[in-house]
Amino acid sequence: MARNLAALVAGLVFGLGLAVSRMVDPGKVLAFLDVAGRWDPSLALVMAGALGVTLIGYRLVLRRAAPLLADSFGLPTRQDIDARLVGGAALFGVGWGLVGFCPGPAIASLAYGRLSSVLFVAAMLLGMAFYRVATGSTQKLAP
Repeated sequence: MARNLAALVAGLVFGLGLAVSRMVDPGKVLAFLDVAGRWDPSLALVMAGALGVTLIGYRLVLRRAAPLLADSFGLPTRQDIDARLVGGAALFGVGWGLVGFCPGPAIASLAYGRLSSVLFVAAMLLGMAFYRVATGSTQKLAP
């Protein structure tokens, strides 16, 4: 129960941060990505702030032997760069650049009830399902 409550609170704080920074607005994101046109650099400050919090947070949290609500940390161990990683990153970047949504902000933007948000999230879920079927993946997303 405590893990679910902590996940809910973290998700609400994350969603609120996305809404306040306007990362849920595809127009704002596309203006940030339009470096050759009418570039809006304001999201760079959002990303810099997130990077700063992450750097400090990781240093503090990883001093602990284990997380507060789990037996151990679930940190990635792979360090190689392969075609799947590069292809996935490229697909993510192309999708983000074309529509101005990435998964987190798209899900948070569902709260606004916009059809574009619903269509993007539906297409994202279909793409995830297609990947699982096409690759036979049974990997769980979370413990």
